[in-house]
Amino acid sequence: MMDGFKYKNVFLIDDSSIDNLINKKILENENFAQSITLIDNPIKAFQLIKTALENGELLPEVIFLDLRMPMMNGFELLNVLMETPGIEPGKIKIYILTSSLDPTDIKQIKENPMVSKFIGKPLSKQSIQEI
Repeated sequence: MMDGFKYKNVFLIDDSSIDNLINKKILENENFAQSITLIDNPIKAFQLIKTALENGELLPEVIFLDLRMPMMNGFELLNVLMETPGIEPGKIKIYILTSSLDPTDIKQIKENPMVSKFIGKPLSKQSIQEI
């Protein structure tokens, strides 16, 4: 553990700024990460990850990813990450954070090699401790 933090670098990707702020507060209260980056759309998140890869910078160790977002959804981001050289499954722990209980979504989440786990919204102290 570094300075009491579980991780160095975490991304929260959700188009809801309220959800992002609530989740950030929960992560901070649990000393989950040294740096928590709030990102309101997956395209921006992908650009940050790509730039970090190209420059040999620190990738996020953990991503909390919402599924339902405009422009690009969580599944689409998972697909482009899978096709990105240098990002193999498991390199970044990706937790799907969603209020969707659609069986099709859940099946897709379970079958996706990039996803570590599905967590129902909002994050809780218990769900953080289980990670």
